[in-house]
Amino acid sequence: MNSRRLVVVGTLAGNPFAGMAWMMMQMVVGLRRLGHDAYYMEFTSDWPYDPVEGRKSDQSMYPIEYLARVADGFGVGDRWGYRRSYSDFEWFGMTQSRAEELLASADAVFNVTGATRLAKEQLKVGRWIYHGTDPVIHEIAYAKGDPFVVSLINEHSAATTYGENVGSSESPLPPLPMLRAKTRQPVLLDLWDAGPPTRDAYTTVGNWRQVGLDVEFEGETYKWSKHHEFLKVLALPQLVGPAIELASNLAERTPIRDHDHEAVPALGVDQTDRARLEGNGWKLVSGPALSMDPWSYRSYIQDSRGEFTVARDLNVRLRSGWFSERSACYLAAGRPVIAQNTGFGSILPTGAGLFAFDTLQEAVAAFEEVESDYARHSRAAREIAGEYFRAETVLAALLEDLGL
Repeated sequence: MNSRRLVVVGTLAGNPFAGMAWMMMQMVVGLRRLGHDAYYMEFTSDWPYDPVEGRKSDQSMYPIEYLARVADGFGVGDRWGYRRSYSDFEWFGMTQSRAEELLASADAVFNVTGATRLAKEQLKVGRWIYHGTDPVIHEIAYAKGDPFVVSLINEHSAATTYGENVGSSESPLPPLPMLRAKTRQPVLLDLWDAGPPTRDAYTTVGNWRQVGLDVEFEGETYKWSKHHEFLKVLALPQLVGPAIELASNLAERTPIRDHDHEAVPALGVDQTDRARLEGNGWKLVSGPALSMDPWSYRSYIQDSRGEFTVARDLNVRLRSGWFSERSACYLAAGRPVIAQNTGFGSILPTGAGLFAFDTLQEAVAAFEEVESDYARHSRAAREIAGEYFRAETVLAALLEDLGL
């Protein structure tokens, strides 16, 4: 295998929560473990989110310090660059000349979720690859000829997707042009090693109510916000033995105004929804509080007995095959996962360590099966992670599909 120069471009600092940090860093470190010269960079013109202030801001102190801290924690403290594209274009973490030389000479530059517009940023890069970790939105918009999305996708020379059923008989979703690889979250298995859980609760982490990204496809409206799916299994805690806990954005927020520079507001759990959740036995904790640091987030997952989670309606009904990056980390920690079905059962083994449910009754049955022999299902979860999500395996296959 030839060593390649590879750059991952994302929004780790601009969206400074642990799930994003793990997504980006497991890719960068995994590529390095394969022997490649890998870096992380960020140069979007969007304002970064400041979780201390609770809003997007044109100030850069928090995102730069956060990115430096995260990179150090993953052992790549000398391999990151951040350009303040939303103000004076100054580079941090590495010099401008070094960053621009790395981008221009790279064998591939992965634009995670297509969040960075190359034409807008005016930088010369190597092979520019759309790395799609959130399928459906862009696939549908491109097929419908949306000018913004068409121009975004056409900036790239290749595309990848976490929607492993896209373009197959399993899903009606049309693939993006130049789709070269169907892939999934790479996981650094050793960083998720864990002993027995210290809590009896099944947990998950995610936003509650969001607005702004519902889509229409072939006469149907498909929803983005996960709260719609949680409400379908509202009674679950009353039907199973273990506690079920949701770490989410509990603070209510008003809809974001245009000048706040946020397109998809997370509105939080209002008093009505909170009463319904707690009245049905759900445990609620602050997701942002535990997600501001990658290591407290990891501890939360490792301490949990397992994960119970839902998916977005658009992935569920369109059977995209998408599988949560967070759920992959639960599996790596040896924590069984009970997840709403997105069609991932055509790719991943289910029935031991990992369960896909379509109905409330199927979710209850999955809990009963896991609890009947927890040790077996814990081992199975880790085995699935090792076979299907090991960073070195996933990334080697991705690069091969891309001809790298």
